[in-house]
Amino acid sequence: MNLYQNKLIAAKDAVKLVKSNDWVDYGIAAGVPYDLDRELAHRVDELENINIRATLAPRDPEVLKKNKKDKNGYPVFTWNSWHMGGIERKRISDGCVFYSPIRFSEMPRYYRENIEKVDVAMFQVSPMDEHGYFSFGPCSSYMMAMCEKARIIIVEVNKNMPRCLGGPEEEIHISEVDYIVEGSNPPMPVLGSSQPSTEELKIANLLIDEIPNGACLQLGIGGMPNTVGKLLAETDIRNLGVHSEMYVDGFLELALKGKINGSKKNIDRFKETFTFALGSEKLYEYINNNPRIMCAPVDYVNDARVITQLDNFISVNNAVEVDLFGQVCAESSGTKHISGAGGQLDFVLGAYLSRGGKSFICLTSTYSTKEGQLKSRIVPTVPNGSIVTDTRANTHFVVTEYGKVNLKGLSTWQRAEALISISNPIFRDELIMEAEKMKIWRRSNK
Repeated sequence: MNLYQNKLIAAKDAVKLVKSNDWVDYGIAAGVPYDLDRELAHRVDELENINIRATLAPRDPEVLKKNKKDKNGYPVFTWNSWHMGGIERKRISDGCVFYSPIRFSEMPRYYRENIEKVDVAMFQVSPMDEHGYFSFGPCSSYMMAMCEKARIIIVEVNKNMPRCLGGPEEEIHISEVDYIVEGSNPPMPVLGSSQPSTEELKIANLLIDEIPNGACLQLGIGGMPNTVGKLLAETDIRNLGVHSEMYVDGFLELALKGKINGSKKNIDRFKETFTFALGSEKLYEYINNNPRIMCAPVDYVNDARVITQLDNFISVNNAVEVDLFGQVCAESSGTKHISGAGGQLDFVLGAYLSRGGKSFICLTSTYSTKEGQLKSRIVPTVPNGSIVTDTRANTHFVVTEYGKVNLKGLSTWQRAEALISISNPIFRDELIMEAEKMKIWRRSNK
């Protein structure tokens, strides 16, 4: 407690440690600072060229809301995101938000070997325990590696931050912290969810048939994976395990219905393993001090070599588009940035290498443009500028509301036939014509 009192500082004084041209790290999701962000934004007229790194901003950052151009005509604050959510996506057009391409499983190594400097790390933590440790909360991920690189570490204590167990690297000791800010204790960010569409429900029901008792689940970010979890909770499935990049409300539904016990996991038995969590207030209450929870670093959770040790591993992820060769685009539509690579490829690879494992790429067959034009998500080739997240050699199952197909072992014409069979019928003739032009269609198919 003596150390605690000596390191205590007001947020407005703590941000004075940030100097022009600094790189500042905000951490990830629920750990992104609140009071420190607000106070740093107040310094917009004093600073130049501040680069901020973060992942999945849970709220619109004050530094971006109050951002200005410096005397050289450049934004004072530039936001460099390891993964894009809706908040960052909306601000790309401002010219101050950029994506940093990654394989999420390598993040700790990026910091330890490739990131040149972290001048100031500032992030939210749970209150210090009797042993002098601050929990990183539901976002262990790459936090320890980031702290090891940081010149100055400022923690913002939030009494509402759940304390997550399991480790390693799930907490930081007071001796490793430079300054402590007692924050205003904002509530944890809630990840909203919408009612699934008819198409999403059809896709989820197609997946449920593929998930056996005792399976180990990974559910990606977005409405579709959550829908799978919630529908699965209403079945008679049992003995499920969790090993997932993100812990979402779909898992909570399963846990509260007694569907998860982890008894069939080959490693980390009985533990619900993840690297960060974002969801409802109920979710944060569930994971707080829960000994069944294992919040571990991303270079463990997302490592395909770890995932493959888990039998019957089921990976469920979203996509923007899939082309007739089986290439999966989950990050952009053309050059319009949407999301990020995250751990999708890691889990696609790990699931297929698992004994009995399956990876599912899910997408509705169509979408509507702002002008109301209906477009197919199954396309001849990914549009110019689109980012291929999963190469055609790695794609396993693809699912739309019209069916599910397994692309493993299929030649190019078989893949084209399979993918066209789950496209919206109104686009099938057009897709066949394009497949013929690309010489990946057999006339006998139709």
